[in-house]
Parts: sequence; structure tokens; C-alpha cells
Amino acid sequence: MTEERTTSAASGPAPRTSAATETADGLSPSKLSFAREPNLKAREVAVEIARVLHDDKCSDIVVLDVTGLSHVSDYLVIGSGTSDRQMQSAGADAGQAAAKLGYNAYRRSTDDRTTWVLVDCVDVVVHIFEPNTRAHYDLEMLWGDAPRIEWERPDQVSRDRAGLGKG
Repeated sequence: MTEERTTSAASGPAPRTSAATETADGLSPSKLSFAREPNLKAREVAVEIARVLHDDKCSDIVVLDVTGLSHVSDYLVIGSGTSDRQMQSAGADAGQAAAKLGYNAYRRSTDDRTTWVLVDCVDVVVHIFEPNTRAHYDLEMLWGDAPRIEWERPDQVSRDRAGLGKG
């Protein structure tokens, strides 16, 4: 059963309308947006980092374009590693790849057990997970509205299937 409530000026505050929810600068929440022009340099960096993670034998690599969905970054690069040493190395290589393209890694951090390595390049944030930790946080579902960006080299898929990938 749904309860219906009515209010009058004498019995309490009036329901909020969009005009009532405007901020001090006159913007309503529906007018607020993280939308901005695509950052093509950040996209290039994200794609290159994904390729570096692939070369470092990370698996299940995904690049998400969170431009307009997040005010923190424009792209997320997510991959899985198999050991703490591999994940640390891949994180360092991701930071170096970003630096070569003019994006310095602002911060690189890991959790206590090295099940998650994070490299923050501001516009591009890299997450390298141990598979169980990745499944727990499920960032792909969290950012399900974000378009996936193709990052593989045109010949990479066929080379991988033939066992000719780098390594």
C-alpha cells in the first residue's frame, strides 16, 4: 500500500521543485555535468598502456572511456596479473610508457598483499588486479555505462592465436 502525503504551507515545507534545488550559482543538478571534449592524448596514452600490459603478460585487459562519467579521470585501463612481481613490474612499465608520451605517473600504489596495483596518471588511471580481487571490485560493472576502447594492434589478435605474440 502506498501512502500519499500532502502538505500545505501551514503544515510544513512545500515539495522541492527543480527551481528549489538550484545551487547558489543558479545551476540545477540536471544542468551539472562532467561532459567535456574528448582528450585524444589521454586516449593515446591509455591505449599504449594497455598494449604494454599485454606485452607484460597481463590478461583480460580493458580500456574504458569514462569521459563525462567521472570527474576523476578520462580513461581507466584494467588488467589482471598472476603474481605480485608481475603486477609490480607491469605497473612500473605502465608508468614509464605514460612518461614517454608526456604523462607522468602522479602516484603508484599497491595494497598490503599486492593484489591490486594502481597507477594514477591523472587523466588515465591503471588498475592491475589479481583475478579474485578484480572479481570482488568488478570495476567493469561499476563503470558499465562507459564505452570500451579497442586497444589491440590490428594484427595482435591473429598473432596471439597463432602463438606469435611478444614474449
